[in-house]
Amino acid sequence: MERIWIADEQIVDETGTRPYLEPYLVPGATGAVIVLPGGGYEFRADHEGGPVAEWLNEQGISAFVLQYRLTPKHRGTPLEDGQAAIRYVRAHASQYGLRPDRIGILGFSAGGHLTAMTGTVFSEQEITLPDGRVESVSSRPDLMVLCYPVITMEGYGHEGSKNALLGTEASAERIAAHSAERQVTAHTPPAFIWHTADDEAVPVQNSLRMALALEQHGVPFELHVYDHGGHGAGLATGHPSMGSWTERCADWLHRQGW
Repeated sequence: MERIWIADEQIVDETGTRPYLEPYLVPGATGAVIVLPGGGYEFRADHEGGPVAEWLNEQGISAFVLQYRLTPKHRGTPLEDGQAAIRYVRAHASQYGLRPDRIGILGFSAGGHLTAMTGTVFSEQEITLPDGRVESVSSRPDLMVLCYPVITMEGYGHEGSKNALLGTEASAERIAAHSAERQVTAHTPPAFIWHTADDEAVPVQNSLRMALALEQHGVPFELHVYDHGGHGAGLATGHPSMGSWTERCADWLHRQGW
């Protein structure tokens, strides 16, 4: 699989790891979604990466799987990687036949937390475009898909993800700053959210909190809570309850113009 490096040599961890994108392109597609696998910020689950990108391709949507950094000594850098991924794809949109205003992001579990943070904490940065021009490019995704996401780092959060990302001695201020529901504003992009009511790893309250925050700020969203399915099912192909999430999500993505 091709690797597209999205950070210069100054953005590396002590092992020399740099974040990169794996492209899954569809000829003629004008919209793309960046996929962020879960794994508690300790690993990246393969079944929530490539297979999801291939499913998006089947919907006529180009995809990129983001291999974001996990090294504990660089806590907090995954958000930099999410922002850099959006900027890279947007800055190179014409190269891939994409519209710069059709760049979405989708994540599972801890990757869902990174998706939610990327969708709520964004800024503009000067980027050198393929033609040599320097232009200010936003890291705001145009939509986000949150799949059984970790949202809060406070009550009902996922302790493993919090400790891996922030450490065990994080201040209350740092914990609040990494609770995505607290970062929602009227400028947060539209969201599709799904969860299961019996998720014992990442309680459904995470998605409910995010949906409430979006509603309070007037941000459009679609929320699906399935009665059964637990945690970490990925595409959940053939599951009698949550197996329909991909169909619902595809409908939603198409309605958004992807």
